[in-house]
Amino acid sequence: MVNKPDSNKARLKRHTRVRSKVKGTPECPRLDVFRSLQNIYAQLIDDTTGTTLASASSTEKDFTQYGGNKAAAREVGKKLAQRALEKNIKDVVFDRGGYVYHGRVQELAEGAREGGLNF
Repeated sequence: MVNKPDSNKARLKRHTRVRSKVKGTPECPRLDVFRSLQNIYAQLIDDTTGTTLASASSTEKDFTQYGGNKAAAREVGKKLAQRALEKNIKDVVFDRGGYVYHGRVQELAEGAREGGLNF
């Protein structure tokens, strides 16, 4: 019998390792990414108080296209950057959530950079 390794368990282990080093502050919050098969979610988190400062996802009502591709991820990144700049947040630390910096995660990061965030 072949035992297939649990990829989500390995991702959570990587995420825990990254989170021990990456902390968000009110001046420089943490840009957290979560991706599912159908959608992608991003939020800016202040870890000192545990609050979400801004968020964007492909499940919002004004988001009309399919949320599980690179184009959608880039649009979510741009929308998050726009909301962050409205709150005078320009610098963030990127938390890829244990995912490989490739594909949709990379597109979201590049979209946020295009929108004006620095990381």
